[in-house]
Amino acid sequence: MKFRGKIVDVACLNHFTRVVSTISKLTKTCVLRVTENHLYFVLSGKVANGGVGMWCELAQANFFDEYQMEGVCPEDNEICLEVTPENVSRALKTVQNAKSVKVKLTKKHCPCLTIAAELPTMSSTSRVVTHDIPVDVIPRRLWHEFKEPSMPDFDVSVYLPPLKTMKNVVDRMKNLSNFLVVEANMSGEMNLKIETDLVSVTTHFKDLGNPQWDDDASQDGGPSRRRDPDTMAQARVDIRKLQQFLIGQQVNPSKAMCNIVHQRVLHLILLHEDVSLQYFIPAVA
Repeated sequence: MKFRGKIVDVACLNHFTRVVSTISKLTKTCVLRVTENHLYFVLSGKVANGGVGMWCELAQANFFDEYQMEGVCPEDNEICLEVTPENVSRALKTVQNAKSVKVKLTKKHCPCLTIAAELPTMSSTSRVVTHDIPVDVIPRRLWHEFKEPSMPDFDVSVYLPPLKTMKNVVDRMKNLSNFLVVEANMSGEMNLKIETDLVSVTTHFKDLGNPQWDDDASQDGGPSRRRDPDTMAQARVDIRKLQQFLIGQQVNPSKAMCNIVHQRVLHLILLHEDVSLQYFIPAVA
């Protein structure tokens, strides 16, 4: 197995750092899947058992000036590593002014993701800073757990309001309850609701718009065939998990969407021109 990538462009390095920083806010550990054309950060939480799930996809050509990888074998040309994104994020933040940054898989006292940065100097001698981040190599028999999640058979799909606005609302509501109801319909309306014995609070968003999905996006051909446009689908979720998602965002998506499987799953999608992030929050009874 070999993996080596080099980033020279400062904007690409900053963008890559922001993506990894976002991932680090969402999970303590995750799996980094390295393939010929993409990098994936995967958290295969068992949503049915109350865990969150995450899938973040990056096209390597948009970040790396040089990129080489050899997978486990020609038939399975990829590498799966368990990483601590916070450690990767911390290393990248210390090399933001570098002339170039190399990311490679190395074997030290254990397998490591090594980040080596050539820093600018006043003299002709180069100065290289190296971070060795321990990783665990995931055996091939477990790879099936880290494949792209299928699109859930959602009841409603709606564009999200501005994430900063949504974050401010959720931050205030967190003081009132541990749980939040997210509901939306196919008329572009979304409500965030807190309901307790002592208080009932609702924030309304209107005219958000609804994404148009292909007929095979959900198993029955999309939500519009089976639901009245004004009927709300809802999911009651742990407010901390939604807040964690909103706090971590540094990707500045061009599109932010929410799919709701009624009373089962909240599926959040952020799309940037070269990054996509999916986040699954299970509903609670």
